[in-house]
Amino acid sequence: MTKRSIVKRRRSRIPQRKATAVRLDPSVRQGMLRLQTALKKPLNRLVNEALRGFIKRLTSDVESDLRQILTRVRVARRSDPKFDNAIARVVDAEASLGFDDPVEGRTLPKAGPMQSIVRDLLRG
Repeated sequence: MTKRSIVKRRRSRIPQRKATAVRLDPSVRQGMLRLQTALKKPLNRLVNEALRGFIKRLTSDVESDLRQILTRVRVARRSDPKFDNAIARVVDAEASLGFDDPVEGRTLPKAGPMQSIVRDLLRG
């Protein structure tokens, strides 16, 4: 195995960094530049550290929300395993609307001769 192939193999294992253009608000950019000067760290490192922390916090929040939703779904499933109560509520809601259900729509009155011609033209 040649030295070149060993180096090439090592490089393929290392995730390659990719340049990404991001538009920062002027106040955020100024804050990052001040931190760069104060901490004597490259701007790229500061941005990566900030984004890593943001992603970690947001991921944790989303995880927590999903756990709460899953818990509520499990509780609902245990209390009504065949969804009998939910189905009954839907049926009652539909029946309570009777003939005034806005989702059902309305039938159009019979069109006159001119309306029939216009509708035929519009339909193509």
